[in-house]
Amino acid sequence: MAGIQIHDKVFVPFISKERIVSRLGELAALINADYEGKTPLVIGILNGSFVFAADLFRMLTIEAEISFIKLASYKGTSSTGNVVTAIGMEEALKGRHVIIVEDIIDTGKTLSSFLPEIHSRQAASVKIAAFLSKPDALQYDVKADYCAFEIDNKFVVGYGLDYDGLGRNIPELYVLA
Repeated sequence: MAGIQIHDKVFVPFISKERIVSRLGELAALINADYEGKTPLVIGILNGSFVFAADLFRMLTIEAEISFIKLASYKGTSSTGNVVTAIGMEEALKGRHVIIVEDIIDTGKTLSSFLPEIHSRQAASVKIAAFLSKPDALQYDVKADYCAFEIDNKFVVGYGLDYDGLGRNIPELYVLA
């Protein structure tokens, strides 16, 4: 993996595709054990989580359903601080076990804005699966129940994460040089 350029920025290799796949297998095993005999609804937060959500979902051996919601708080390389719901959720959640799938928890603003809506719909349980978490950037009380990787507060692209729309299709993770 060599360095790459996206728009005006250079990114260098950070987490390999092989390491990502291995870690997702571990998360899937945990979820399979925790939800045995249940049929959870997996809710992926678009756009960033679509790659992680799809790969993780395919590794689940339990019965499960998947849906998506579009929330956004990023522009360029930093959070705007405002969460926008672009596509809503139609599924009934009352009595359902819900797993929210997020690409990255940095400030926690997106999930802290979304979780009250999920709880108000009387889900039986709500857990969070995050591809990445940045503990040093956290400003809200949000923690992943299943987290693939904790990273420093650095800007990353690849594996569904983008820089101004580009880089989501890169199969590994790169960090800003």
